[in-house]
Amino acid sequence: MTTHQAPPVADRAGAVEPAAARPPRLPALLRAGLRRLVGALAVLFGAATLAFAALQLIPGDPVATLLGPATTTPPEVREAIRHDLGYDQPVVVQYLHYLGGLLRADLGQSYQLQRPVSDLIAEQLGPTAQLALTAVLLALLIAVLSAVATAGRRPALKALTAAWELVAVSTPSYWLGLVLLTVFSFQLRLFPVAGADGVAALVLPAVTLALPLAGTLAQVLREGLEAALGQPFAVTARARGLSRAGVVLRHALRHAAVPLMTLTGWLTGSLLGGTVLVESVFGRPGVGSLVLAAVNSRDVPVVIGVVLLSALVFVVISTAVDLLAGVLDPRLGNR
Repeated sequence: MTTHQAPPVADRAGAVEPAAARPPRLPALLRAGLRRLVGALAVLFGAATLAFAALQLIPGDPVATLLGPATTTPPEVREAIRHDLGYDQPVVVQYLHYLGGLLRADLGQSYQLQRPVSDLIAEQLGPTAQLALTAVLLALLIAVLSAVATAGRRPALKALTAAWELVAVSTPSYWLGLVLLTVFSFQLRLFPVAGADGVAALVLPAVTLALPLAGTLAQVLREGLEAALGQPFAVTARARGLSRAGVVLRHALRHAAVPLMTLTGWLTGSLLGGTVLVESVFGRPGVGSLVLAAVNSRDVPVVIGVVLLSALVFVVISTAVDLLAGVLDPRLGNR
């Protein structure tokens, strides 16, 4: 009996290869998308697991923490609450039960407020997003102005600029916030002491978050600009009569933008931790204040919900930064 084989196919080099021997290839974009999706799921799973484990390590009885120290509750009522919340089950069972809820996109209900966690986060997300976005934009503006004005300049000017950047990076945000609050709110009375009403209430918290970010970003951008100014294309542009400012703005800044954008994305994704202290110092509503109260009361669903939100924001921003980096430098998009 005669067997029929697949017809040979010629490849680009002219060699003949059986069609059945060529493995199917997924498009590069689809493969990259699958890798990003798997990475995002891994980050979210790890964040949920670490948050759950950290809350389990907090000492004390969670039911007593939920009821408060001044509450006198009969033991049978405490046991009923423990059973309703699932605290009488093994930790592994509690963990698997919560993971099942996450797979159903159910963040659960707050133990203290008896409301869906998603609703609580949605209510507090606006002020936090407003503060974080304003701080990032202000930090970028300060960093670009500082780096562009001093890159390639006299050593004395760069040393002076590096000094304030070091001070800004090294200063704790809560201490800086207290100093700004004391000077501009209590003494000069230029800005509100607390709250989130109007643009004036946003200035001091945004500056508190922006200055440490600006110090870090300016250092990275200046190094990138000075490295780019030493490249042959910059020397050629100056030889053709282009001014220093023109070389920096038209050529060097684009080459130095990729590390700046990468670091900005990383700092933005991790900015939620900084808003916790700043929102507490300035008495602002937001996700930071919500998670701080939830940790103190061991409100597990709220804490894990905020942790997952932070991880999701970090993944989204990292993906966007990778895509933008590929646009600025096509060589990065081929990895």
